Amino acid sequence: MIKKYINDIKREFRGYNGSSLAKDLMAGLTVAAVALPLALAFGVASGADAAAGLVTAIFAGIVIGMLGGASYQISGPTGAMATILLSLSAKFGMAESSPPEQYRVLL
Repeated sequence: MIKKYINDIKREFRGYNGSSLAKDLMAGLTVAAVALPLALAFGVASGADAAAGLVTAIFAGIVIGMLGGASYQISGPTGAMATILLSLSAKFGMAESSPPEQYRVLL
């Protein structure tokens, strides 16, 4: 089983070079720049302190990274937050307007 895992890792990183590493590092820094304030805000919004949100985001990122996924998959709280914001904006409206009719069907 370990031998198969090592072979899978070798196959996955075939052709990986310094340029790819630089791009991946830049992508990681970009995600961190967005995720840090988001994690802090979710911690405060949930009633805990900002540090709890940060620790949770780091732990969740490690767990999700270990579980794998696909290169096009984005794992994080944003999808759930979008659903919550959609339902809130549909119920209470946004700045003197209501959501378009196609969004009401989703709720």
